[in-house]
Amino acid sequence: MDGAAIGKWVVLVGLGIAAVGGMIWLASRLGLPLGNLPGDVRIDRPGFTFRAPIATCILLSVLLTVLVNVVLRLLRR
Repeated sequence: MDGAAIGKWVVLVGLGIAAVGGMIWLASRLGLPLGNLPGDVRIDRPGFTFRAPIATCILLSVLLTVLVNVVLRLLRR
């Protein structure tokens, strides 16, 4: 792989991370309960807290899949 291709991928990954950060920031500003959705497991005991944000992970996975597909389609044109 030449330097231009590596640079292109680094930029794309950076834009993807920035987009995810922007979506998380926007969700918190809009009051969306990321981490507290139905399907997110939270167990509180004295001295112990367990959190498994299953529904949040599924939602973020779907959003990232759509974002990556849109970016890849735009790059192929």
